[in-house]
Amino acid sequence: IIKFSREYKMNKILLNDKEMIPSKVVCIGRNYVDHIKELNNEIPENMVFFIKPNSAISQKLIFPQNQTSCHYEAEISFLIKEDKIVAVGFGLDLTLREIQSKLKEKGLPWERAKAFDNSAVFSKFVEFKQDISKLEIELFINDELKQKGDYSLMINKPDEIIKEAKTFLSFEDGDILMSGTPKGVGEFKKGDIFVGKILYDKKVIIEEKFEVL
Repeated sequence: IIKFSREYKMNKILLNDKEMIPSKVVCIGRNYVDHIKELNNEIPENMVFFIKPNSAISQKLIFPQNQTSCHYEAEISFLIKEDKIVAVGFGLDLTLREIQSKLKEKGLPWERAKAFDNSAVFSKFVEFKQDISKLEIELFINDELKQKGDYSLMINKPDEIIKEAKTFLSFEDGDILMSGTPKGVGEFKKGDIFVGKILYDKKVIIEEKFEVL
């Protein structure tokens, strides 16, 4: 008999200091107009989805092995239960931009550029029952503000994204939705200090520090 220890192998996030195991991270691309422009992309007619597996989830910011370049993308991230938002966190969608660009040119999937190990980095999550339209995100790198965005700048709002995603996949309780990144993405290196913030009604509700390992 072959036995597998699923829970032991699965990566975890923290919700109010309690460990949870997401089965996957559902991501939407091209959800902020200024970010679309900075990468010279077209505004999509339909929502652009991609998935990061559990193996991509990390609570540490680790520069990918055997790579010379990697981009950060800060995103307001939501924890899902019974198809509804129950908590919010700060997330980083790490992207191998050069590889992604080559894949896009050939019309190929993005997994090599988006779904690698430790490519979905999260702060702790906090329960959230308030109005998500008052949420904002800020990312500082080495004390310099690099990204800032909010709900009003999203082309597709989180509830709409969940509804559309459900037309082709199911959310398991504990799954994460990453809602897209505002302008200001770029390269980073080992030793950089990231500070990610989630604000509600102009007040910081999450602040997490990461040193690039």
